[in-house]
Amino acid sequence: MNLQSVELSYPIIITFITYAFLMLFIGFYFYKKNQNSKDYFVGNASMGPVVSALSAGASDMSSWLLMAFPGALYAAGLGQIYIAIGLTFGMFLNWTFIAKRLKIFSQITKDCITIPDFFESRFHDNKHILRSVCSIVILVFFTIYISAGLVSGAKLFESVFNLPYLYALSIGFLVIVLYTFLGGYKAVCWTDMIQGLLMMGSLVIIPFVMIFELGGFGEAFSTIHDVKPQAFGLDGGGWLVVVSTLAWGLGYFGQPHILIRFISIKNVKEIPTATFIGITWMVISLAGAAMIGFLGIAYIAKFNLNLNDPERIFIVMSQVLFNPWVAGILLSAILAAIMSTASSQLLVCASTLVQDFYTQILKRKTSDKNITLFSRMGVLVVACVAFVLSLDTQSQILGIVSYAWAGFGASFGSVILFALFYKNMSKEGAIAGMISGALTVILYKHFGSNFIAVYEIIPGFLVASCFIVIFSTIFKASKQSVCHYEKMLKEI
Repeated sequence: MNLQSVELSYPIIITFITYAFLMLFIGFYFYKKNQNSKDYFVGNASMGPVVSALSAGASDMSSWLLMAFPGALYAAGLGQIYIAIGLTFGMFLNWTFIAKRLKIFSQITKDCITIPDFFESRFHDNKHILRSVCSIVILVFFTIYISAGLVSGAKLFESVFNLPYLYALSIGFLVIVLYTFLGGYKAVCWTDMIQGLLMMGSLVIIPFVMIFELGGFGEAFSTIHDVKPQAFGLDGGGWLVVVSTLAWGLGYFGQPHILIRFISIKNVKEIPTATFIGITWMVISLAGAAMIGFLGIAYIAKFNLNLNDPERIFIVMSQVLFNPWVAGILLSAILAAIMSTASSQLLVCASTLVQDFYTQILKRKTSDKNITLFSRMGVLVVACVAFVLSLDTQSQILGIVSYAWAGFGASFGSVILFALFYKNMSKEGAIAGMISGALTVILYKHFGSNFIAVYEIIPGFLVASCFIVIFSTIFKASKQSVCHYEKMLKEI
């Protein structure tokens, strides 16, 4: 039986449309609530721990969690589990060590509503050089990242509704852009919370039903051993591959759409609660996704099914295990994952175009109302570019996400860590680290991997760190920068 396409199901269509309209209603509701640009970009820094934690998780994981990660386990076995371990550890360190310091610094300066705002305030870069570099990195890698979400949406609608790829891509594009365009940060966070719960629920329910249908863990593992015994191997293909998959955790320190959640949380006292909620959500969700992919090996073999694209295993299991109404709800989790991440990334890109380029770098003064309007226009521009990048029907979600993740982890991640923990870091060190990290990832992705097969975030992070230390030694940090850092330490 070929599972690349299925019979058109009206219950699934109705469920999808209902879910999409619910998200658009939330967007329109917050469209009326946004009073100024700070509301639109960071929700006026008033988000509670539950919303902040689930929003950070949902916007982080995206469709990668429900499609690419289970697909990796289905295709390569347990060796891919190191990605989950690295990500969990990275997220824990991010909430534990980065969140508090970043929130305190944003409170001290009173005007940090974007990550480039933080960098410029931290290093007193009055010439906006660092802000310019940050903005370029954000626009390049986020446009690539957003295209991964659009590809996921296209695969979802293509599989469920038997639509041509271009039509499926266009539907996902319209839904994501419309509610981000309307609602801004508050809409994104509240929908992220709903979407995060839906994603986790789906990732818990499907593995339990799969185990029941397969006759228990013992029977399932026996089937996997018979059809693909190498799937139990934990070496991951060698120590370089293991190190590379664990290194995904480094990327957490540099993801602007996650870091902005730390600035927007209501106060520092709520960070421990948010940390517990976020880590719990992540562990449950990653475990469920891994089980779907791994058990899928047994299910596809036992029932003699044909799955040509491993990244569709979640879609297939939702359709064959449940009636169309329940399947529609479960498949909405993929739509939820796509919308949560792409909308957060679009919002960061919009704030970069308007808050960073237009008002700060170009020094164009305009009303707060116009800033919000221009930001909405920025959402459209970035989304259109990402749409064009998504037109390649051979695109693989995991490959796109890993590239963008590495770009941010090496450039932003290294600079964030040193900025919050290295008092004598200078503006020149930050600029050198940002540029060298991004360029190393790009060059290594296209040339270096031919010599050493290691994830590009590793050489990118190491090169950026070296440049930060060297340039901060040659060009000393300003007294204002050091004083600002010391003031932050007193508040911790």
